[in-house]
Amino acid sequence: MKAAIEDRFAEQVEFLRELVKVPSDNPPGDTERHAMRSAELLKDLGFTVEKHPVPEPFVRQHGMISATNLIIREVFGTGMGPVIALNAHGDVVPPGDGWSKDPYGAEIENGAMYGRGVAVSKSDFATYAFALLALKERAEELEGTVELHLTYDEEAGGFVGPKWLLEQELTKPDYAFSAGFSYAVTTSHNGCLHMEVILRGKQAHAAMPDTGADALQAATPVLAAIYKERERLASITSAQKGIGSPQITVGLISGGINTNVVPDRVSLRIDRRLIPEENGVAVEEQLTELIESVVPEDCGVEVECRRIMIAEPLRELPGAKKLVEALQWPAREVLGIELEATGAPLYTDARHYSEAGIPTVLYGAGPRSILEANAHGADEHLQLSDLKAATIIVADALKTLLR
Repeated sequence: MKAAIEDRFAEQVEFLRELVKVPSDNPPGDTERHAMRSAELLKDLGFTVEKHPVPEPFVRQHGMISATNLIIREVFGTGMGPVIALNAHGDVVPPGDGWSKDPYGAEIENGAMYGRGVAVSKSDFATYAFALLALKERAEELEGTVELHLTYDEEAGGFVGPKWLLEQELTKPDYAFSAGFSYAVTTSHNGCLHMEVILRGKQAHAAMPDTGADALQAATPVLAAIYKERERLASITSAQKGIGSPQITVGLISGGINTNVVPDRVSLRIDRRLIPEENGVAVEEQLTELIESVVPEDCGVEVECRRIMIAEPLRELPGAKKLVEALQWPAREVLGIELEATGAPLYTDARHYSEAGIPTVLYGAGPRSILEANAHGADEHLQLSDLKAATIIVADALKTLLR
């Protein structure tokens, strides 16, 4: 299979370039065009592509405009073996400023391709598709099914992507791989709680502030309590390697009417990262209680804590070790490393498979860290040698699992 992948590597690189050239920024989350282009390219490779458009009201409920998920199913032998899903997402964060290259140009320089989403995770559209092509050429004595799940809302939480596919019973995999990087396999990761805190007071002339109820003044002890909570969380460390401590950040503040008006409304957007030992609902209750307790009762300001999103952590399930071992031996041959199982401090779509009871790990094309790839930053890039290596490793792992 290594030879088969190397023979088609130029084609694989061009496939990835075409994916990077089509914008799929989320927000705003209008990803239909990219899904249709992906389906066209995959069809040209000989795959049968299922298109599963998500109903517009549900898509808009999750802050997006359009989403169509793609599934490819390849049956080996009688199909009586395991069903293995490979999930990657085609939506990307907006490019932002600071690029030295066109974020949609897919330029290649010094063995690396540059562009938004080239590392996270359009690369794994290419990794998984070409690994599956190589597997089809060496299909003797294999039993089971490989599915590609190409989805479009990871940046919005995965609720209209993998979670929707599973809830609609469009797929029932026994194992799952999710997009990742080449030099480690991720078996657990953090979760996340997004919360909005709204403080409602009463506007008044700035010359007579005591005739109003200052929402910003009431927000001051809330902010102080949150940053004190950050200090407390720093003393907690997950037992999972690579995870670190829980985190809390106030990422957005808005409010006020004018310079000379007592602000009648202030809102805070909070990001609370959960370690695998924590439960999202319990953390939400604790944080709500903390915030409500520090707003003075007689200040005339009402406080409301509203959940925006909870993403529970990825926790390793029995069976995940089998996936890790299937990846480790080809990694020794291809990269010359002992592929380490570790955790990651971010959250991904992999958790939706795990929550459904499906053993799941993250593995795909990329460097040793998000920072090294400039993922979510300017000049995001991918070493093409990592793309080739990951494709060979994934193909060999699939062969092991389907034997």
